[in-house]
Amino acid sequence: MKYVFYPLILLSFICILSACSYFETGQIQNVGFLTDTEIDSNPWTKQGYQALMEIADEYDVDVYYEENVETMYQVQQAVEQFAYNGVNLIYGHSNIYGEYFMSLAESYPDVHFVYVNGGESRENVTSLNFNGHAMGFFAGMVAGNMTETNQIGVIAAHSWQPETEGFFEGVSYVNQEAEVKLNYLNDWNNVALAMDYYAAMKEQDVDIFYPIGDAFSESILREAEADHLFAIGYMMDQMETAPDAVLTSTIQHIGELYQSVAEEFNKQDLEGKIYTYDFKDGFITLGEFRDSVPSYVKMQVEEDIEEYINTGLLPNEY
Repeated sequence: MKYVFYPLILLSFICILSACSYFETGQIQNVGFLTDTEIDSNPWTKQGYQALMEIADEYDVDVYYEENVETMYQVQQAVEQFAYNGVNLIYGHSNIYGEYFMSLAESYPDVHFVYVNGGESRENVTSLNFNGHAMGFFAGMVAGNMTETNQIGVIAAHSWQPETEGFFEGVSYVNQEAEVKLNYLNDWNNVALAMDYYAAMKEQDVDIFYPIGDAFSESILREAEADHLFAIGYMMDQMETAPDAVLTSTIQHIGELYQSVAEEFNKQDLEGKIYTYDFKDGFITLGEFRDSVPSYVKMQVEEDIEEYINTGLLPNEY
């Protein structure tokens, strides 16, 4: 197999998919990967790309990818190029691709489009969603138990992220004296602004931070470590990033999910619908706990997660 990058170009002709022999079996032929950033720009994108490499190895197919794809025109040209090269499973590694895929799906009936964190689907468009609310709740429980100043900070990419509300609820559930301060960037990638918010919160005696944006979480974790403060890792297990600061991490296993989707597609079992994943599915977990987190806190959180898996209810709901 090979991993191929093509610059966006306008093809001189369009392949009529129903007539292309590489779509006859319904199984994976080749796979495509679209990202709105560069692959090496953040851990989230790296995880997605690595999953595609593993899919390519497992099914002995080629991977075609495009970076910095943000507009409808760019998506249209990339999809056209992918289809010409026999791609019949395309991953859009951002919620921005939902509306674009919905517009293109009818023109490419033998291609299945997959994207993340969106609310639209059709027969050949699948949306993969993580339950960020529950993930944030259990992170909030850890922070609420561990704060010494009762000042906790959330630095988010967007105001709509469900992790935020869950985190507030989790903190309040274990510590009603704690105050949670919130700032959001309206941007996934503005590291400089995130660091400005961090500095302002530190001046307000915030001693635990939850940076819920993969592009800037590492920078905040390292700064918190240098300042002898604490933080919750985001998207992947970030204990090694700042071992003296990270209390635990909220992990979305996007790579494993992409591989599961490929398996379902190859078995012709992948449906065009909105899927939602949670702790019970194994695609969301908490990471390793720092040694300084008391055993009773770890036990409480782990028991509440197990109860949530069994009942679907968070601790403040029963």
